[in-house]
Amino acid sequence: MTYLVTGCAGFIGYHVAARLLADGEEVAGLDNLNPYYDPALKRARLGRLVSNPRFRFVEADLADGAAMRALFAGRFDRVIHLAAQAGVRYSLEHPHSYVASNLAGFLNVLEGCRHSGAGHLVYASSSSVYGANTRMPLSVHDHTDHPLSLYAATKKSNEVMAHAYSHLFGIPTTGLRFFTVYGPWGRPDMALFRFTKAILEGQPVALYDHGRGHRDFTYVDDVVEGVVRIAERPARPDSAWSGDRPDPATSQAPFRVYNIGNESPVPVLELLEALEAALGRKAIRELLPSQPGDVPMTHADVSALSAATGFRPRTPIREGIGRFVEWYLDYFGVRQGTEARKGATA
Repeated sequence: MTYLVTGCAGFIGYHVAARLLADGEEVAGLDNLNPYYDPALKRARLGRLVSNPRFRFVEADLADGAAMRALFAGRFDRVIHLAAQAGVRYSLEHPHSYVASNLAGFLNVLEGCRHSGAGHLVYASSSSVYGANTRMPLSVHDHTDHPLSLYAATKKSNEVMAHAYSHLFGIPTTGLRFFTVYGPWGRPDMALFRFTKAILEGQPVALYDHGRGHRDFTYVDDVVEGVVRIAERPARPDSAWSGDRPDPATSQAPFRVYNIGNESPVPVLELLEALEAALGRKAIRELLPSQPGDVPMTHADVSALSAATGFRPRTPIREGIGRFVEWYLDYFGVRQGTEARKGATA
């Protein structure tokens, strides 16, 4: 198989590309290496991919129509679209970047798949699409009409756009709603990374909603397994789908949506305690009110994913945190009881 992985220098994209290469696949990787967070981390991830002769890197922006048309001049058996402008809070101050990357950029991906005949488009959605829905666990059969941030609205829009292209042009599309992914090579703007950095530097750990939130933290290897298994199973029309009782997760078009989560919400304070144990240090806790766009809890129902692939994420939080801490200390040159030698300030 020949795969295109967009966002290949990003957190999840890097891990997916590395897994496909390990499986013997041919991979083209796209990334614009933007400065949303330190590009040095992105280049470090990319450096681990480019040494493989079956990997080809293309530096381009999703919103660059000419570059995207040139990219799709080659044919890909599978497209795994993970590039996006991420972050709920960042969207409050920089809304236009979300329109460019997540809407115009996604349209370019859809058009590329349409005209190149790609066999399956798998794309990153987000648990944030559930927005104001408080019925737990969150199911792909629930409607997602009340997003609480522009980021969530763009991800919801991606699902709607994908359905239109599946209906109009027969493109198999599958959206994957990721639930708080964490692990080695993670993003510096995510809670686990920020907490670790603050603890090591002796700085306060900001706990929004006074630390009362719960998240369905999902280890990156579990997410990658789900992505790869779904990519191998192009979406097909659901013969039982009815317009009288429309199921949001399926369609009479070749369209699917799945959750990828650990099915086990963890209090943010429990995450912090596990991190303190792994680091051997106590955090300075700063309790703060909720921020706009935050939700109190996420809890994934992954029964649809399990039925389709036979797989459900299961990595325990303490095991996953231990692996993350091991990577963090090594990458930043930190030794227990010492300060960072490489500057753990990314």
